[in-house]
Amino acid sequence: MAVTTAEHPPVFTPEQLQSVRRTLTSPRRLKTEVLGGLVVALALIPEAIAFSIIAGVDPRIGLFASFTMAVTIAFVGGRPAMISAATGAIALVIAPLVKSHGVDYFVAAVILAGIFQVILGLAGVAKLMRFIPRSVMVGFVNALAILIFLSQVPELLGVPWLVYPLLALGLVIVFGLPKLTKAVPAPLVAIVVLTLITVLAAVAVPTVGDKGALPDSLPTLFLPNVPLSLDTLQVIFPFALAMAFVGLLESLMTAKLVDDITDTRSPKTREAWGQGVANIVTGFFGGMGGCAMIGQTMINVKASGARTRISTFLAGVFLLILVVALGGLVSLIPMAALVAVMIFVSVATFDWHSIRPRTLKMMPKSETTVMTATVIVTVATHNLAIGVGVGVLVAMVTFARRVAHFVTVHRTVTEVDGGQLATYRVNGELFFASSNDLYTQFDYALDPDHVVIDLHASHLWDASTVAALDAITAKYRHQGKDVRIVGLNDASLLMRERLAGKLGGH
Repeated sequence: MAVTTAEHPPVFTPEQLQSVRRTLTSPRRLKTEVLGGLVVALALIPEAIAFSIIAGVDPRIGLFASFTMAVTIAFVGGRPAMISAATGAIALVIAPLVKSHGVDYFVAAVILAGIFQVILGLAGVAKLMRFIPRSVMVGFVNALAILIFLSQVPELLGVPWLVYPLLALGLVIVFGLPKLTKAVPAPLVAIVVLTLITVLAAVAVPTVGDKGALPDSLPTLFLPNVPLSLDTLQVIFPFALAMAFVGLLESLMTAKLVDDITDTRSPKTREAWGQGVANIVTGFFGGMGGCAMIGQTMINVKASGARTRISTFLAGVFLLILVVALGGLVSLIPMAALVAVMIFVSVATFDWHSIRPRTLKMMPKSETTVMTATVIVTVATHNLAIGVGVGVLVAMVTFARRVAHFVTVHRTVTEVDGGQLATYRVNGELFFASSNDLYTQFDYALDPDHVVIDLHASHLWDASTVAALDAITAKYRHQGKDVRIVGLNDASLLMRERLAGKLGGH
């Protein structure tokens, strides 16, 4: 239950803060959600326009996609307060299709990607998140922070000198105001203050309106004009599949990050198929599709303190109202204000603890290598899916090498019945990385006529190990020596009985 006193407002647990019903009955919490949604909506506008340009489509397609994604995911998504909208990752994946086949095929691919995501979500793809190591997650977060910062650099090049003092003022507000009060989100104050200054002083600096024309009508249903044929499927299939995987990966990683920030858990399976539903809805409204947005999510969760689906829903609603009904006013917002907000998000997102000398000294070198590889590849390719994929691959290789070194073989020779017996005691987990070297750990020519391989302290994990044992026993028998394998546990024994002699070994 929430704790309250006459002097203090009710204090909710992290789980209670996510409750829409409780928030609607708490004016203080509701104000936080409303203002959070408003700030996110303002930050979404230039981003959606920029991503539309990357994809090669009209800015309206990106803006309407951000509206439909945010509103839909607010109802069907699994992670409260997370923002989904048009993203750069999706724009990069889908851009070649727009160039080669046009908008209709592009929208058809968005709808198909949504269908793929629903299928993958229901099939339990979200469970694969458990195989992503913490070091990859840290690298993912740090890479995103760097990409958010780098995406703002073009806004600071070749601009009037007045942009820089405006940016400095914006940074002072977003970093300094929270130390004085959190009653109003600092990003919103920065946007309002800088807009008033540029309008009242008639300062000529780049504004949101310079990014592209804002729509003056509501989105309508859109059915892509493409033939329902195998040829069409062959064209859109690879783009849709790539979009589905990139969108799910970025969304599930962002959801996990928000879980950590809010000290709560969210159903990742629901989030996965919810992303699919949102993309299907977006496609049928002619949108470019999208996924979770780390920058806007951090604005909502960290900078604004929002915790419920209300802020996500209002972000979409406010976005539509701002661009359709208040487009003239929104177009006056200086880009310097939004750049200040995104720089704040970048700094707040980066895991500074992960690069402190003390942390780097304590962490195993393999963990630091994985984190660094994830960051470098993600930043170099501007593709989160590739970066995370490489990070997981590096983590697998380093883990396999580390575990492989844990396998030890101890040889003893004893006198038995007037002869000698060589006993090899194997300790450690036997799989492809460790069992490949196992074959070289035996003295085939020097061993006596009787050999025992004791596997009490080992476990067989794969066919590679069974094949290695087949090769070892075959080598001894070729030398005319008797060899016995003892100590296999039930699972290992069952695997060896099923596969021994059937793998094409010696």
